[in-house]
Amino acid sequence: MELRQLRTFEAVIRYRTVTDAAIALDLAPSSVSQQIRTLETTLGVRLFVRGPRGMELTTAGKRLQGWARTLLAQADAAIRDVRDERRPLRLGALETIAEVYVPAVLARFAQRRPDIDVEVHVDRARDGLLSGVLDGQLDAALLLDFGNDIGGLGFAPPAGPLTYLDLEPVPLALIAAPTHPLAERHSLVAADLEGESLLVNRPECSFWLAGERLFGAGPKRVRAGGVSVMRAWAEHGLGVSLLPEFAVTDSVRAGTLVRLGLPMPDLSLRLLWREDHEQLPGMREILYAAARP
Repeated sequence: MELRQLRTFEAVIRYRTVTDAAIALDLAPSSVSQQIRTLETTLGVRLFVRGPRGMELTTAGKRLQGWARTLLAQADAAIRDVRDERRPLRLGALETIAEVYVPAVLARFAQRRPDIDVEVHVDRARDGLLSGVLDGQLDAALLLDFGNDIGGLGFAPPAGPLTYLDLEPVPLALIAAPTHPLAERHSLVAADLEGESLLVNRPECSFWLAGERLFGAGPKRVRAGGVSVMRAWAEHGLGVSLLPEFAVTDSVRAGTLVRLGLPMPDLSLRLLWREDHEQLPGMREILYAAARP
């Protein structure tokens, strides 16, 4: 079993077709097919079957996938160590938190490990960050979550050896225009939102998921858009919205929004990485450098 075969195996998984994997690897499709056949012959098992969405892993292929990621990561680390090279830490972050929280994390990195460069990849989709960490395209990712397990907020965590560190709380605020009927009440319960218009983005949005946990099916969901759109619609009296406190502080101070009297729990700014990558040189120290003192 050769490393080049494992890299080809990983490419076929990522791109789902031999042709697309060949383009990514700058190889002929016949060469990709031959390497996969040789790998299957060496292991004595089939690794792929052709499905409606392209090449799909067999049970044996899924077992090899984890080993391939680990072996390729260790090989890359060995090469860099022998050459005395240090590559940048590749950090992914949700677009929602990139502006407010990522600069502080980068500042802590710069203070504690000035010898480490950090490359930040900002993504609107949580799934892209999670798959990036599992596939080794990212070393770690920052996203919002809740509770003691990955996916406690309500999204399905991917199968893989992910672990996390909660860096700091991210307070939530349930807000509305000052003229909204609920704004006059000092104390609310979730049942008071029954039938109210709840301004939301899309089902995979962290604040949509938080609303599902906190309010259930009572409020009427009204699709608005991203954080700035939900805030603007709320200011115009089109409904209530659940948003991160940092996104509404100025509007509340200006009097165009008010916090409603329903206490909200905090979400967590969560740093995730592959647990089996902690053994790579310097990885554990670099990741924990992001934490607060």
